[in-house]
Amino acid sequence: MKERSLIRQSKAGKPEAFEELLQLYSEQMYKMAFRYVSNREDALDIVQETAYKAYLAIPNLKKDHYFSTWLMRILIHTAFECLRKKRPQVDIDSINERVFVEEIDRIEHLQLMEALQELRSDYRDVLVLFYLHDLPVKQVAKVMRLPVGTVKTHLRRGKEELKKTLKGDDQNGQKIFPDKA
Repeated sequence: MKERSLIRQSKAGKPEAFEELLQLYSEQMYKMAFRYVSNREDALDIVQETAYKAYLAIPNLKKDHYFSTWLMRILIHTAFECLRKKRPQVDIDSINERVFVEEIDRIEHLQLMEALQELRSDYRDVLVLFYLHDLPVKQVAKVMRLPVGTVKTHLRRGKEELKKTLKGDDQNGQKIFPDKA
């Protein structure tokens, strides 16, 4: 398998192999980063910072077959660092003044994103990975380094907190979170 060979070469200190390895994951990394920051420039910065951190740390990767999980975990932590540094303040009133009726879905999305930001970080991380990145519970558990039962508990509690924050089970007659778990 070419990927495993590239991982071994990267761990041995070959930068060309690491660059080729990152190219395999570049689109996935960008999409995930963009989902966290919703901004092209910040998403590209996060991908670049993740690549740098991963390059420095790849000799410490213990199991080659966990490379993608390891890389995405670095990316998630980097995205959270970026969000902590920026902490944008969204003024809902000014947004509502500029929004037309056709953009109701966008407002609901913003409200959901704001509500997610208010959650405890462990609940938010699990919800984002499970619902926005469509990772199965077992994969979320690996990324978060948590037992599967804890992930399920965080999913349930996080959904309950979001429902309280958004004042209800549904928006426009639709469930906020479909029952995937």
